[in-house]
Amino acid sequence: MTASTPRVRKAVIPAAGLGTRFLPATKAIPKEMLPIVDTPTIQLIIEEAVAAGIEEIVLVNGRGKSSIEDHFDHAYELEHMLSSRGKPDLAAQMQKISSMVRLVSVRQKQPLGLGHAVLVARDAIGDEPFAVLLGDDLYDCTGKRPAIGQLIDVYATSGKGAVAVMEVPPGQEHLYGVVSPGKRLDAQRVEVASMVEKPAPGTAPSRLAVVGRYVLPASVWPLLAETRPGKGGEIQLTDALLALAQKEGMIAATLDGERHDAGDRLGYLRANLAYALRRPELRDGVRAMCEEMLARVRP
Repeated sequence: MTASTPRVRKAVIPAAGLGTRFLPATKAIPKEMLPIVDTPTIQLIIEEAVAAGIEEIVLVNGRGKSSIEDHFDHAYELEHMLSSRGKPDLAAQMQKISSMVRLVSVRQKQPLGLGHAVLVARDAIGDEPFAVLLGDDLYDCTGKRPAIGQLIDVYATSGKGAVAVMEVPPGQEHLYGVVSPGKRLDAQRVEVASMVEKPAPGTAPSRLAVVGRYVLPASVWPLLAETRPGKGGEIQLTDALLALAQKEGMIAATLDGERHDAGDRLGYLRANLAYALRRPELRDGVRAMCEEMLARVRP
């Protein structure tokens, strides 16, 4: 970290979306609470942030999503019941969830886009750099620095905002914000020359898609506040980041880990299998189950 670069202590997690791709499951349950095996996706995201040194999470919440806050609160009756029934390890696990990080909840009252959701957190973040983690993107960085930690390191060494990118298959560029790369800095980092949100098929400047992790300086706030509705009539975070890149420069970095798209049904199923196969007590059973099911559908 350079002497003039402040430490990243806070993170924003937008969680006000309606989760329509997972209806009817998300009719009454926030999509962020859908489990990967037995752990809500948002808990995995927060655990990543905490492991990277984040001290405070600003959760941008929406109407009907109080269960997210409840999950990170103490459940005294449950903890007492588990302890009294001889399950102290499980009781301790529940206590750990409620004490892992300081959680601040703010409300996005209208669905005006990702840029607006981040802007809602401005007062809670204040005048300091911050991370943004999107709940649809899970990163398995087992044995390595957490994904957002890798991006924090990029910010710390460069003093510039940083976004995580990955090369997506041809024809999928229109699903993402896409970076036009400038000067290559090393095998994993490139300067951002330009950015475009969900380019029309065949018009993407590259296949480098922004995938759910950002570290931004406080100077992005006035740029976000000035951003007018863009693609889809929403206030796009990409538009503010383009202005930031043109004004101060920005780094796009590929991260060392496996990314899962938990906002897509197939990606969500794949994430469940991948995380289950990591667990010794489940691995053999999951493999046997998959082999049995595949045998049924083979011609």
